[in-house]
Amino acid sequence: MVANDDVEHNAPEKDELKEQGNENGTTKEANTIGKINGFVSRLAARGAVEIRGCTPVPYEERTVTQYFNIFSLWFCMSTNLLPITTGMVGTLSFGLSLRDASLVILFFTLITTVPVAYMCAWGPKTGMRQLVQARFAFGKYFVSILILLNLATLTGFCVVDSVIGGQALSAVEGGRTIDSTVGIVIIALLALLISFCGFKVLHVYERWAWIPALIAIIIATGCGAKHLADQVDVPPATASQILGFAGLIAGFMLPWAALASDFSTYMHPKSPSFRIAVYTYTGLALPTILLMVLGAAIGGAVPNIPDWQAGYDTNSASGVLAAMLLPAGGFGRFTTVILAFSMLGNLAATMYSVTLNFQMLLPWLFKVQRVVFAILITGIVIGVAVEAAKSFFTNLENFIGIIGYWSAAFIGIILVEHIFYRRARFGEYTEDEGAWDDRKKLPPGVAAISAGVLSFALVIPGMGQIWYTGPIAETTGDLGFEFAFVVSAVLYVPFRYLERRVAGR
Repeated sequence: MVANDDVEHNAPEKDELKEQGNENGTTKEANTIGKINGFVSRLAARGAVEIRGCTPVPYEERTVTQYFNIFSLWFCMSTNLLPITTGMVGTLSFGLSLRDASLVILFFTLITTVPVAYMCAWGPKTGMRQLVQARFAFGKYFVSILILLNLATLTGFCVVDSVIGGQALSAVEGGRTIDSTVGIVIIALLALLISFCGFKVLHVYERWAWIPALIAIIIATGCGAKHLADQVDVPPATASQILGFAGLIAGFMLPWAALASDFSTYMHPKSPSFRIAVYTYTGLALPTILLMVLGAAIGGAVPNIPDWQAGYDTNSASGVLAAMLLPAGGFGRFTTVILAFSMLGNLAATMYSVTLNFQMLLPWLFKVQRVVFAILITGIVIGVAVEAAKSFFTNLENFIGIIGYWSAAFIGIILVEHIFYRRARFGEYTEDEGAWDDRKKLPPGVAAISAGVLSFALVIPGMGQIWYTGPIAETTGDLGFEFAFVVSAVLYVPFRYLERRVAGR
């Protein structure tokens, strides 16, 4: 009896000790999380880190009036090796002459920049990130399909940026000091630092970083200018070549529309929309056109210049630019490093939008701090970029060529919803502050997703890719993004009308 009594008496004590242990463990975890949150909060208090995620920015917090920042941001994002590399595809891969490639670049860049500029001007009026605002067409849950597509697109661009920057660092000493893998890691980690900090630091960086990048590009062009006239002779362009390269340009430009307002949500609600749109348009189109044409000129001369061809064979476009700078000796190597770091402007801004898209993917992820996803995407990008670098130009052409299709369908649907059904009235999105997150106040999204999916009945036969050419594209060339935009917009009109009649919203 005594023994039993002792057991019965000690049992509660053991339970208490166990509970205390659990409480201590929980307390330690809570303390760790608290320290992390406290550290981030202290940085946020100093304006060094943005802790607001993709929840709409309230009216009173939209206070930025330095509207020129939006020009410098887009200009910096486009002043780097990425447009040069893309332009090289026109002459090297599609076999176009410099004149034909330049005309395609000019015409299709001018057209495809329009929706990006228009939608960027929505940020100050709604305070909403682009794919949060898209809920007013695609609904609270169907928009996750768009977010998945956008995450794949943005991650792909991050990989491309990292590879170009990493190969440029590797090209400085011919890979003897830094190989492309180490270069990729360096570029990705530096971009992590900027994207981790968020909106304010991003805009400050982009305001100035384009200056050394532009100077480095001018120096490289000057060093190789005498060879740019040595273009490969090519036969007259076919419709298939022209439309195929046009689709690549569209794939390069249109995806920016899905994140356009991400960079303008803190701007004053009464900011002039036309001014924001013009700053976006010129900041994006001007450097893109000039640098893509430069890339086309470089690509057309590569087969005729042995040093450039050797650089291309080793480090793709970055190797060519390093070869162009060889006559400058040590200063040329320094300039190549600047060219590598020019990728940070595009990479950091894209990674910033990726962090927001991760938050938007599922409703409960809104509770996870944006900075956590900055670390996550950096790890993903490094892992994928190391493999993508092995067949870079083929991967680049395949990637950019296909992403234009879903982006064009998205733009067609969003523009119809905004202009036709909501009469371009921003009060439709903001009058009820909680509507953006209320399933019962948002459209079901069936009309939008159906219009987008069904448009691919024409997109697929109109596709002209390396790995697939549809029956329409065999005759005309790639018409995929044109079909995606037009068909999705046309289908959305009756689909949305029926949805409003049935669902009442």
